[in-house]
Amino acid sequence: MMEGLLYNVALMIIGTLLAILHISNAATKPPPPIFIFGDSTADVGTNSFLPATKIRADFPHNGIDLLHSKPTGRFSNGFNSADFLARLMGHQRSPQPYLLFLRSGRNLLRGMNFASAASGLLDVTGKDLNNIGFHFVPDHEQNIVPMSEQIKQFESVCSLLTYLKGRDVARSKLAKSVIAISTGSNDIFGYFENQSTIDPPVFINSLITAYEAHINALYNLGARKFGIISVPPIGCCPSQRVHNSTGGCLEIENTFARAFHSLLGTLMKKLSVKFPDMKYALGNSYEMTINVINHPQLFNFTSIDKACCGKGLLNAEKGCTPDANLCSNRDEYLFWDLFHPTQYASELAATTLYNGGLQFVTPVNFAQLAAP
Repeated sequence: MMEGLLYNVALMIIGTLLAILHISNAATKPPPPIFIFGDSTADVGTNSFLPATKIRADFPHNGIDLLHSKPTGRFSNGFNSADFLARLMGHQRSPQPYLLFLRSGRNLLRGMNFASAASGLLDVTGKDLNNIGFHFVPDHEQNIVPMSEQIKQFESVCSLLTYLKGRDVARSKLAKSVIAISTGSNDIFGYFENQSTIDPPVFINSLITAYEAHINALYNLGARKFGIISVPPIGCCPSQRVHNSTGGCLEIENTFARAFHSLLGTLMKKLSVKFPDMKYALGNSYEMTINVINHPQLFNFTSIDKACCGKGLLNAEKGCTPDANLCSNRDEYLFWDLFHPTQYASELAATTLYNGGLQFVTPVNFAQLAAP
């Protein structure tokens, strides 16, 4: 047992070294564009441009470990997994949010980030969050960008790229681009928060149906390479542990996460047959994270159940705000706030996605996906 764990850790260390070598070699050729979709795990500032939302992170202590401790809208003490994946692929920095691009009009060929905190696969996911415990938001004001809207934004980028570069160049660029998607957790959170009476298998299947529609839409717009990040053990977030009298994970939510990953794997296999020119990498975020939770010492974590920034039990009864409690040993914490990983945990996850073996990402890893 221990030998196997040490072997996995050794593989991850080797993967990190290979990633460093890859970055040094990437300087000789331009990296593929990367277009990022999803929720707060990949949001690099989208929600900061939505005046109606309070689901945002553009205030301290967020960003405390970035240059000048500047909050950027990332739900982290620093960078998130989307940032690290972009760097591993050879980009100097992560693609900017689409809503910022609308103001600046720069860096179109590097890619774009459409991810929006609190969004999900379903359009209804997250829309009522501002009206529960935050403040009332009129229906005509946008408080999140759901996946369907993120894809519409991507469509406008594709149209602009075609206008600027011509149809053939645009098609070639899009075919070489990596489409990274990290979503699904908020849909499952919403199921439990709303005390849904929908039969669990029916609900999970509805998420997979929505996922299929989103991938079909992206494929029809020219996307060919899909980097899919599945749902982690969300029942182990500090926000969920506080509802367990033992402080342990809420296993019913983890059961949903495992079922989601299994069906997502089946879907991607089916789509790869339907679209022979499609290539994908499916990251098993559940297995990656539960491995850390079960063996934190192997990854130098001292806290896997408590939020670094927050208030109350496990620092998880309130979010990370300027007056929240803040840990000093942030690289030893798995969780930054009541939902999100620390910068170190995000880097570990990205490195595993990029160079991990088949136990963590299938049928190829993100490095192989991004390769010409």
